[in-house]
Amino acid sequence: MAANPDFIYQPPMSPYLDIIYQDDDIVVLNKGSGLLTVPGRLAEHQDCLQNRVQSVLPTATIVHRLDMATSGIIIMALNKPAHVEISRQFEKRLTEKSYIARVYGNISQQTGTVDKALICDWPNRPMQKVDEINGKKALTHYAVIDYQENSTLVRLTPITGRSHQLRVHMLSIGHPILGDRLYAHEQALAMSTRLQLHANVLTLAHPKTQEKLTFKVNCPFI
Repeated sequence: MAANPDFIYQPPMSPYLDIIYQDDDIVVLNKGSGLLTVPGRLAEHQDCLQNRVQSVLPTATIVHRLDMATSGIIIMALNKPAHVEISRQFEKRLTEKSYIARVYGNISQQTGTVDKALICDWPNRPMQKVDEINGKKALTHYAVIDYQENSTLVRLTPITGRSHQLRVHMLSIGHPILGDRLYAHEQALAMSTRLQLHANVLTLAHPKTQEKLTFKVNCPFI
């Protein structure tokens, strides 16, 4: 947490767990903003989505993650074959993910694509930065949903899954996400008490039946 020296971890307690779907192979959850997906190194960072789920579903394993400050849909596997199959779908980019974000300023184009390679900003980790020479390819599509006086509500569709991808991509086109403690400038940070980024749609094939499933969770800051 080098970039956030004043950070105090205060995970949301209500709801403690928000399960939106469960069967013998998978459990789908709505993670609250401010809750770690997996435990951190420090003792005070052990409360996380993974440990909360495993307290009631001991076989559950993490397949993908959301940033602590991001809210929304996460799927976990409940057995090894399901974990392997869902991991394969994420790796081969067979899943579809969609996010809602509120960004600073008015984006001029109704739709667009950000194609900028990303790399860890080591002196300031966990921050990431654009690096077209050494970075890994990162691709994000965006579409404007609504304009407000000094912000824009957008739908973000990441094609790749780099760390902090949506946050850095929006920053790189001059529209940081509101409430972003790592990347937002002072004005954008002051406009929200939380990161206004929410994973609201996830589509994938069921790991056992291969039935196409789409999960949706309403955005809490609209």
